[in-house]
Amino acid sequence: MMKEVTPAEVKERIESRDIQVVDIRSPAEFKRGHIPGAINIPMMELPVRVSEVDWGDEIVCACPIGQSSIQAARLLASFEGVPDDASVASMEGGYEAWDYELEHEC
Repeated sequence: MMKEVTPAEVKERIESRDIQVVDIRSPAEFKRGHIPGAINIPMMELPVRVSEVDWGDEIVCACPIGQSSIQAARLLASFEGVPDDASVASMEGGYEAWDYELEHEC
């Protein structure tokens, strides 16, 4: 079973700069508002873009409702280039459960 973390845990880890957030929504959705510091790699692009990122030790995937991010986290955990000992998780409830401030792009 894929590990899930709550939005509160994600927010706490962002504040301590202890986590990488991968937003797997479309670029248009990402621009309308995303978790601060998140990077946008849509789900369909994940396999071909995984090598673009310098992956850290704590990675969490985020999607609209917390379902497709589970699949994305599984994919990331299996990719070469992602450290074997990295903690890869899905954000429980997705953006629907995120009650905190979002960053916006113009």
